[in-house]
Order: sequence, then C-alpha cells, then structure tokens
Amino acid sequence: MAMDDAPMVGLMGRVTGTIGPGLVGEVIVRVRGGAEHFLAYPAATQDRIERGTVVMVVEYLPPRTVYVTAAYDS
Repeated sequence: MAMDDAPMVGLMGRVTGTIGPGLVGEVIVRVRGGAEHFLAYPAATQDRIERGTVVMVVEYLPPRTVYVTAAYDS
C-alpha cells in the first residue's frame, strides 16, 4: 500500500516535537499497522501545541507532512 493510499485525515497522534508559529514540529501517528513520525504544522497558524499533546490530523500533504489540531480542550 502506498503512502497516498493510507487515510490520514482523522487519525490521532501525539506531539513529539513542539508545534507552533515559526516551528516545524513532529508527531507520531499510528498508521498501517505501526507508528510513524510526520513533520507537523498547526491547523490554526497562531496555535502552539506542546510535546505530549494528543492531536488529530486535519490535513495530509504526502509524503510526510500533516496539519493538526489538539484533540481535546485543555
């Protein structure tokens, strides 16, 4: 299965590198029977999402970039 075939939008992940304005963050997402790291940006450009936060993928840009939002209100 190619990366483009995997449904990414709606998947949950965890921030492993802080995401925010001026930062390229990183998330780990369970996909295709494993866990993979993706470069991550905030869906709302002004948001800062700290390490450890559970996020949801709202947009996927192949091959390894996602836009995310915090899955739960803090």
